[in-house]
Amino acid sequence: MMEPEWLDIGPVSQLPTLGARTLPVRGGAEIAIFRTAHGSVHALVNSCPHKQGPLSQGIVHDTSVTCPLHNWRISLLTGQALGEDKGCVPVIPVKIDSGRILIGRAEALAGLGAVAA
Repeated sequence: MMEPEWLDIGPVSQLPTLGARTLPVRGGAEIAIFRTAHGSVHALVNSCPHKQGPLSQGIVHDTSVTCPLHNWRISLLTGQALGEDKGCVPVIPVKIDSGRILIGRAEALAGLGAVAA
């Protein structure tokens, strides 16, 4: 039997607008799931590339999140640090199906994500 490509992690309605929730991954990196003001949902490994701050505790603006430790802004789309800062955090693929959040199974379980170029 083939494993599903996507993991259903729950309804979009349980994710606060301009907020985040975390998803522990056994043997992998914790994932942060974000919801923007426009309702889009994004997932990143929950670790800033600077000092590994918990991005899930940061402030979400448009399509970026500000790390709560040192104010690095990270793109929710690419995982890249914005502005003068350099670094990248892995992005986990997300799709919404019938009001439910689905994340890429392989990337979530690997805890690695896809680093956008």
